[in-house]
Amino acid sequence: MLVKTNAGGMWLLPQVEELRHRGHEVAVVLPPGSGRLSDELERRGIEVLASPYDFTMDRYVPIGLLRLRALLRRLRPDVVQYHLIASAYAVRLATLGLPVRRVHMVAGPAYLESRLVRSVERMMWRLDDVVICSCRYASVRYGELGCPPQRRPVAVYGVDTDAFSPDATGPDQRAKLRAELGIDQAAFLAVMVSHVYPPMRLVRSGRGVKGHEVLLAAWRTFRRRHPEAHLLLVGGGWTAAGEDYRRQLSDQFDVTGDPGVTWVESVPDVRPCYAAADVSVSPSLCDGPGSAVEAGSMGVPSIVSAAGGLPEAVTERSGWVVPPADPTALLGALDAAYQGWVAGTLALRGRLARRHVQASFDDLRAAAEVADIVEDVAARRR
Repeated sequence: MLVKTNAGGMWLLPQVEELRHRGHEVAVVLPPGSGRLSDELERRGIEVLASPYDFTMDRYVPIGLLRLRALLRRLRPDVVQYHLIASAYAVRLATLGLPVRRVHMVAGPAYLESRLVRSVERMMWRLDDVVICSCRYASVRYGELGCPPQRRPVAVYGVDTDAFSPDATGPDQRAKLRAELGIDQAAFLAVMVSHVYPPMRLVRSGRGVKGHEVLLAAWRTFRRRHPEAHLLLVGGGWTAAGEDYRRQLSDQFDVTGDPGVTWVESVPDVRPCYAAADVSVSPSLCDGPGSAVEAGSMGVPSIVSAAGGLPEAVTERSGWVVPPADPTALLGALDAAYQGWVAGTLALRGRLARRHVQASFDDLRAAAEVADIVEDVAARRR
């Protein structure tokens, strides 16, 4: 496996473990240095190799790709499986002409919103034996690029439904976290869990892809209607540019001066944040099922935008789907969630959300589906 980050990407752990459980040798190629992912892989006794290519576009790209090619030739893998689009470009180019099968797993479909990237992918996907799509939306988009159905199966990344469970964090976590953050125990609490990504030139130019500004604009009006409500934002900026953008949003919407908004840059465990919340909000302009799956597994209903794979994370009875980049529509969904909270029906939506996630997004079942695909590709090579 190859992925361009050793900080995130924890979602590949169940896939690695499933392949090892089936008796396969697995090595993971990551950027050099210590990180959450590399540390956890090494703790589990999984071989981690430093990528000689740093996934940046500079004048040293050809040298880096040649060194990556040499590493892969030395490993002589039956299959190379790669996650994230930068990893895909690197492996595709570095393995041209090598007798290896290529499996591209699409972590998030946002890059397919770019006309330029789509034009490149229209040709490049043909170098993949299989494009595993983590949501139906991504599979449809690759179909539009000419990829036949049998080469774009859907298999989600999933969530550990035992660890992300209403019972896993303990009954006192809701009150404990609210007390630690100074949030009233009786307040209606909405949570958004997401890093802040800076506006990307090729995708939704000029707007942050995760939709923080959409939620903050809707919340300003919602809080005037319901002064006792509280918004918890969990996640700092991704890269220095992301942190600059987060500070810009904080200033624009006067977050520090608003007693109804708490913004936490980092937490050791996001589960207490979900446990403390009444509703989760995912207003991305394009995304995979994302944090709505974690929230649902914790028994928290979600409001999601009709963008990417997010609608796949909820059902009509477990959450709400609103048009992307529409603060007014998001405000209406927040009002509906609030009314359900007042009426005592919101908890039922949370139970249905967990049931949906258990049926469709359990990580062990998802990892088995991915392993089946990888084994099929390897068998075709033999």
